[in-house]
Amino acid sequence: MRTLIDFDDAPVIAVPTAAGPRYAVLVEGPQGWGEFSPPPDADDALAARWLTAAMEPSTVGWPDAVRGRVPVDDGARRLSVAAGDVDAAVARIGDLRAGAIEVVLLECRDPVDARSVRHRVDVPIAVDAALLLADPQCADIAILRCGPSGGVRRAMRRAERLDLPALVDFTGTTSIGLAADVALAAALPQLPFACGPVPGWLAEADVVSEARSLIPRDGHLPAAPMPAGPDPVRLQRFAVTDAETVAHWRGLLRRAAAML
Repeated sequence: MRTLIDFDDAPVIAVPTAAGPRYAVLVEGPQGWGEFSPPPDADDALAARWLTAAMEPSTVGWPDAVRGRVPVDDGARRLSVAAGDVDAAVARIGDLRAGAIEVVLLECRDPVDARSVRHRVDVPIAVDAALLLADPQCADIAILRCGPSGGVRRAMRRAERLDLPALVDFTGTTSIGLAADVALAAALPQLPFACGPVPGWLAEADVVSEARSLIPRDGHLPAAPMPAGPDPVRLQRFAVTDAETVAHWRGLLRRAAAML
């Protein structure tokens, strides 16, 4: 199916954020659009997983939803903590525990560190599902991320293997990518936690029409069988014109495609 996607002319976009531009390549397949937006330092293997996620909606489609909309967290009840230093992470969690934090999203590379933090705090710890596959006892909750997992189906398979409560963390840069995150949350058999949060820049910097932009209403986002396509005017506004940057992202895209 990848032969039906035009990688050479796929538009490269840059969305302004407080931390600098977020880049993405929008890929159009036989049935619609997807978003390829791996981190800038992604190697080809990680980029290939992001491309699989981008191609999924327009080729095989997403699994059927079991709910028509998903709850979205505004960040008030969750805390993101980096666990580069276990003692510092434990202290930060302890300082903010009185604020009724529902769950801590722990960013770390070593399951041993995650396990150490978990045993020293009294709030549920969530880590990326890949870390839990290495040590199923290192956290209480699996964080599912559609893009780096390789799409909705692969993320769901990770959740099934772990058999733990799951939390969906949004990885999309635009509403095209965000629709995949919502599709994952909508298809999970159980959704005990709100998802998100929606990127703060989305209200001012999206490539789909205003009517299709995934801005939460009443604390929820609607699930859809396909992402919206880009609005031509908005797409032009965020299109990258620098030849070197375009070449870099299309090169990464082609290398990722070659690995599929």
